[in-house]
Amino acid sequence: MFSVTVRDHIMVAHSFRGEVFGPAQRLHGATFVVDATFRRAELDADNIVVDIGLATERLGAVLADLNYRNLDEVPEFKGVNTSTEFLAKVIADRLAGQVHAGDLGEGAHGLASISVTLHESHVASAGYERDL
Repeated sequence: MFSVTVRDHIMVAHSFRGEVFGPAQRLHGATFVVDATFRRAELDADNIVVDIGLATERLGAVLADLNYRNLDEVPEFKGVNTSTEFLAKVIADRLAGQVHAGDLGEGAHGLASISVTLHESHVASAGYERDL
């Protein structure tokens, strides 16, 4: 399987419900380094997995909707613990929508999967992978 990974970051505020989250139940900020990996079994006609420039641009566009936001105030996240794992899925699903809409170029229709990893720090990360 071939892969291409692009990277960006977001800064958000949010809080969690549930004793398992300890002090993170209070409103707090988080900065995530976000890696999006695109995979396919065979290279496209141009011998690439995906156009890196378009992949970087589209990841930035998906993240722009979340960046500098208090996620507790975003209507679609009302009542949801916006955990790192949950956010990885949201970003992967939005990127998949970009692929299906053709926003990553025609060659991207041959992609097999997308995985998104959010790095909370240099020692902890969480991710989500989905088929296309």
